[in-house]
Amino acid sequence: MNYISQNANIARLSLLGVKCPLSCGSMRMSFGLTFKRTAKVHWRANFSQQCSLRSTGLFVPPSPPLDPEKVKELQRFITLSKRLLVMTGAGISTESGIPDYRSEKVGLYARTDRRPIQHGDFVRSAPVRQRYWARNFVGWPQFSSHQPNPAHWALSNWERLGKLHWLVTQNVDALHTKAGSQRLTELHGCMHRVLCLDCGEQTPRGVLQERFQVLNPTWSAEAHGLAPDGDVFLTEEEVQSFQVPSCSRCGGPLKPDVVFFGDTVKPDKVDFVHKRVKEADSLLVVGSSLQVYSGYRFILTAREKKLPIVILNIGPTRSDDLASLKLDSRCGELLPLIDPR
Repeated sequence: MNYISQNANIARLSLLGVKCPLSCGSMRMSFGLTFKRTAKVHWRANFSQQCSLRSTGLFVPPSPPLDPEKVKELQRFITLSKRLLVMTGAGISTESGIPDYRSEKVGLYARTDRRPIQHGDFVRSAPVRQRYWARNFVGWPQFSSHQPNPAHWALSNWERLGKLHWLVTQNVDALHTKAGSQRLTELHGCMHRVLCLDCGEQTPRGVLQERFQVLNPTWSAEAHGLAPDGDVFLTEEEVQSFQVPSCSRCGGPLKPDVVFFGDTVKPDKVDFVHKRVKEADSLLVVGSSLQVYSGYRFILTAREKKLPIVILNIGPTRSDDLASLKLDSRCGELLPLIDPR
């Protein structure tokens, strides 16, 4: 059964503002991102300490060399799988230059004492929303420009060849969609969409960026550091003068269409993924420590169904004891080696 049609995927790409994939060679990362208005009334990002594509491994924790025997075991697992469900986490996107939260030495928690925004704080407090949107506004051009890496493209190819039954991602970066995946559930939503908390109106994040620019013609800020959800770090002084637009339809407050920490995934989406797990004959985890229950619960469902489980993740996970095979390798290095046919 085709749960997401080609037209639906085109609509998804349109909403994300994705016209065509950019060359991976154009990716850049920055620490010290400055936004200011130019004379031609265009916003310009000044990148300091720019990193080339070779440095996108900055957020990838160290891993041992590929074990040929384990690669063969993974190949056998994929070959025998007829209805494979794949669950991805932040570890698949670190090779695209997006940091994760928990990786040892390189994750956000290891690099800084900053913590992600809490759902309750965002909903209750206008100053919290102002701070969030100011930081997100500065970080958005860089965050939205990230491109799929070989792991994303490999999974998209598996789907095209009929190997992948369903893909569940915990990421909010839209990289699977940019790679062409259609049989996809974004468990925690997507940063490329914005939602009104009052009327539910949904708009592309790029449209909101233009509204920010109109409301803040003389505002400037310099940010240091990068967070997994596109957030950057600003001073309170910079934030105070930033103007935040309301919903153009009803005037309500705007929020990214993502599940913040402290919020829960909608029950109908949870039920949908449980059904896909029950339809599957095997489960592969890619780039997730499974520390968050919203994803871990599906591993428990797979265990109850006695599905074989394989985990590809650098570092320990919450479900290592449930896996028949555990690989500590880079996702983009290993997945392209596997023949899905």
